[in-house]
Amino acid sequence: MLRKIFLPTIMLILAYGFWVSPDFKEIAAGVSIFLFGMLFLEEGFKAFTGGVLEKLLQRTTDKTWKSLLFGVVSTTIMQSSSLVSVITISFISAGLVTLVAGIGIIFGANIGTTTGAWLVAAFGLKVKISAYAMPMLVFGIVLSFQKSKYYKGVGAVLAGLGFLFLGIHYMKEGFEAFKDSFDLASLAVGGYPGLFLFAAIGAAATVVMQSSHATLVLILTALAASQVTYENALALAIGANVGTTITAIIGSLSANVQGKRLAGAHLIFNVATGVVAIAFISQFVWAVDAVSNRVGIAADNYTMKLAVFHTLFNLAGVLLMVPLIQRMSDFLIKSLPEKAKDIAQPLYLNEAAFEFPETVLKALKKEVWHLFDSAFEIMAHGINLHRREILKSEDLEKTIDNDREVHELDLDELYESKVKVLYSAIVEFISKSQSHMPSVFSEEMFRLRKAAGEIVECVKHIKHLRKNATKYMLSENENIRDEYNKLRYQIAMVLREIYRLRGEEDYDHALGLLEMDELKAEIQSTQADLDVRVTRILKDDQITPRMATSLLNDFNYVDETSRHLLDTAQALLGSHLHLVAEAAKEVVLDKDEIEQASAA
Repeated sequence: MLRKIFLPTIMLILAYGFWVSPDFKEIAAGVSIFLFGMLFLEEGFKAFTGGVLEKLLQRTTDKTWKSLLFGVVSTTIMQSSSLVSVITISFISAGLVTLVAGIGIIFGANIGTTTGAWLVAAFGLKVKISAYAMPMLVFGIVLSFQKSKYYKGVGAVLAGLGFLFLGIHYMKEGFEAFKDSFDLASLAVGGYPGLFLFAAIGAAATVVMQSSHATLVLILTALAASQVTYENALALAIGANVGTTITAIIGSLSANVQGKRLAGAHLIFNVATGVVAIAFISQFVWAVDAVSNRVGIAADNYTMKLAVFHTLFNLAGVLLMVPLIQRMSDFLIKSLPEKAKDIAQPLYLNEAAFEFPETVLKALKKEVWHLFDSAFEIMAHGINLHRREILKSEDLEKTIDNDREVHELDLDELYESKVKVLYSAIVEFISKSQSHMPSVFSEEMFRLRKAAGEIVECVKHIKHLRKNATKYMLSENENIRDEYNKLRYQIAMVLREIYRLRGEEDYDHALGLLEMDELKAEIQSTQADLDVRVTRILKDDQITPRMATSLLNDFNYVDETSRHLLDTAQALLGSHLHLVAEAAKEVVLDKDEIEQASAA
């Protein structure tokens, strides 16, 4: 309901402003061009987020100071705390960044965004930057039409900077003209009422434009034209800082609970910083004057002093809140608890990842592992074993021979509720994300979808195997019992080996893939051994023909299950980002080569 009212209200206010003052059109056009430039900049930098920014993010978030530094540097470079916030929410939703690290990045982004105020105050209002805007626009648009993704990215960045400069120029010119027809400074309100009033105006302006950077530039240009007083400009800057949280909140709407927690942290930090700035405004003004005198800023250079203020109160907020990051994280986890985890519900798939291809692939791979974990438990119980027995037993064969406990379970119901649901979510996620993914990622997505499908097939094979495996593991006929225990061991051994490789910190892709090929060759050789044993014990009347038929049929289920599991592991343990994996795939044996190796 609010959304339906909000847009028409804004449009009516703008239309009234255009009707009242032609100069207001120039200011509004400047804001629009500036925001358009911000969009270009974000799109341009996204061209370089296909791995570089993501890898950097993961490597620089293991300590709080590193998270802070990343937030400062990335926001300074991109001049968009919004983009950094969206990227961070995307990663935290995919489980690739911890909540504490994400909070640190958001804190750093608040410091990084102050550099924009310095650039505008120092150069944008004193130099005719529109002269630089035109060449940037020309070169930027030319590069944007190139086929190369990176040329397009550079072009979008240049065009974005051109539009930013052009927007600042029009806002500056608009306020200069507006000053002659209508003096906004005459509406100034003093004291704390003025602080709260103008802070609310600054927050509202930022909510509308969804860019504190744009609001700050607007404040600076209005201050330079003497359209707002210095004190009211300080309050507007505080409000803009609070209002910028709307971007993170909007970005978290499609994220999971971790993304919502990060948006909550952003809101708490900015509101707390704003309250502190207003409560101690006199002390901050004194500190601004002291710093300005120290660095040679003139007493009446209010635009530069506003940049100093913006930096000081953001720094103060960070210094105040950094020691409380862990407590804030604990509070948000308690206040925004995760729903009781149902293993059938996707843990990593959410639309917040769509903007960044690397995030899509990482979230997808983690979800396929989640499906594998769900299937592991079902397969283990399907062959009447516990997960811990498979993973922890020192002598797996002996454990299986001695374990004759039957696990009561409804495999059909478990398949429907814990495997099929997850598989459907993975397929749907891939389908939705394909339009957002560059073609270079298509092969990797296909491999992951195929891996998920093979996991599903494994569970189906276990469903077929379970009846006879349960029947004959309890049989008094030692020969048939031993044969079925061998089948159970083969599946358990493959599952155990996959988890061993998965848990290795220094996992060698090439070596791991070759080890799985050796397992395939070993499994292939068991077919010939089984045929020999079945012929012998059947001839000696140690098993019945019916038992022999069941055994040979069930071996096919075990053989297919083992192959599917190993193929899945090769897809999940490898990565197209690692050249060593690409080299390893060249030496992965195909089915004919495995058969030849087993025959040898």
